[in-house]
Amino acid sequence: DEYGECLDPKSIVRQARRMVEVYGFREIKLKAGVLEPEEEIAAIRALRAEFGARYPLRIDPNCAWSVETSVHVGRSLQEELSLGGYLEDPAPGMDGMAEVRRRLLAEGNETPLASNVAVTCFAHLPEARRKDAVQIVLSDPHYWGGVRALQQLSHSCELLGFGLSMHSNNHLGVSLMIMTHAAAAAPRLTFACDTHYPWQTGRDEVVEGGRIPFVNGAVPVPDKPGLGVSLDRDQLARLRERYDKLPYRKRDDEAEMRRHVDPNWKRVLPRW
Repeated sequence: DEYGECLDPKSIVRQARRMVEVYGFREIKLKAGVLEPEEEIAAIRALRAEFGARYPLRIDPNCAWSVETSVHVGRSLQEELSLGGYLEDPAPGMDGMAEVRRRLLAEGNETPLASNVAVTCFAHLPEARRKDAVQIVLSDPHYWGGVRALQQLSHSCELLGFGLSMHSNNHLGVSLMIMTHAAAAAPRLTFACDTHYPWQTGRDEVVEGGRIPFVNGAVPVPDKPGLGVSLDRDQLARLRERYDKLPYRKRDDEAEMRRHVDPNWKRVLPRW
């Protein structure tokens, strides 16, 4: 694709530079848990060297690290993850996150931990606060119950002292606009939202007018009724036809990894 291979710190910086140039993003997230931890530490350091302290950094290994590795990474990147950054879901489970937090604090390291794995519903908030396992909740209107529920989450986070950010998965324009409206209606949400939108192309979009524009790293909130977008019915029909031709219906990351990367690959958590 237009971003090219991205398997070392140099290419990760190149890709981030492209994202910043095209979309105007002002915060940078590295989806980690892919390369060896030392390589990903080097990538975050390279991003800080390239963009400076005015671009907050975050790293998310999707629970691929043990508690020991998580503490090592948090220690190694204490400076790089400061000034508005955070460490996202480094270790599996509420207790694993709490232990990472406890050990980092014991070293005087206050890097906040964020999660959309340990905390996924309102019922998880009291335990997360009691154990100090999570400092920033990664919201998502698709999973938390919609825009109104995300407003309630914003109030809950303010009451309990959590920060609030937003998780993202692959999405098209309708989903992106749901996220945009939800973020605009959640005063506690002060971190830049995640987005996978740059990975989609115009041929995938289902809203009239094509791809949603980003202006200086943000999506303007529309003033039209509803979500502010309308469906392109012809494009929707084309995508439905494409969907009907797919040989599978259930996402299977393990199968895709074995098919395209390593025939012996297995999903193991933690991996490092």
